[in-house]
Amino acid sequence: MKVSIITVCYNSAATIRDTIESVLAQDYVDIEYIIVDGASKDNTLSIVNEYRDRIATVISEPDKGIYDAMNKGIKAAIGDVIGILNSDDFYESTDALSAVVEAFSTNEKAELIFGDLVFVKPTDLKKVTRFYSLPNYSAWKLRFGWMPPHPATFIKKDVYERFGLYKTNFKIAADYELFVRLLMVKKIAFQHVDKVLIRMRSGGASTSGIQSSMTLNHEIIRACRANNVYTNMLFLMFKIPFKLFELFRRPSV
Repeated sequence: MKVSIITVCYNSAATIRDTIESVLAQDYVDIEYIIVDGASKDNTLSIVNEYRDRIATVISEPDKGIYDAMNKGIKAAIGDVIGILNSDDFYESTDALSAVVEAFSTNEKAELIFGDLVFVKPTDLKKVTRFYSLPNYSAWKLRFGWMPPHPATFIKKDVYERFGLYKTNFKIAADYELFVRLLMVKKIAFQHVDKVLIRMRSGGASTSGIQSSMTLNHEIIRACRANNVYTNMLFLMFKIPFKLFELFRRPSV
């Protein structure tokens, strides 16, 4: 099983080395690594080129946003399974992809596998600030704002070919719309892996304050309605107490 990992980046010189090295350190060997750069103006590409002989494809050109760049990577990928690893995230362990492949091999019906994720302080990558795990996940929870952690999600390539790519008319919730479309509308089979796969720096586009949270919630409502799934702002507010609980949870060791 070939696994295609796509990293989208723009002016990511401060963090992308950690991302690249976490991919190259994986003990699973059949990996196609694709980097899609939005014509960075810093030395992102210089860092990428240091590892060029171990990266299958590098695309560097202007894009229409992060989801447009992700779509470029998906179109270029030849793997059986695709994962998206952001340029400020990295794999928690060297066997992260091996665990994903084992899950797909064990459950042949699964078309989407996701694991757990920890948020860390950008200034201290060992300091976990939030633990995100959905062990008993059901698709209906999307109506209440709960989706699998996108960077810890892996989807078979033919799912994108059958049901479409990311919708680029969303600013920060095209991944949410994709989950609604795949899990609630198309009802593809999925499975949770009880393992932290990703270490994610806090402060990204969807986790950087009240304004971004409001934008995200409005886009979640739009994503659901676009797929004829009912939700509203009150439904989404129900998740707040549970999100606070995540600040005190810690992954099992």
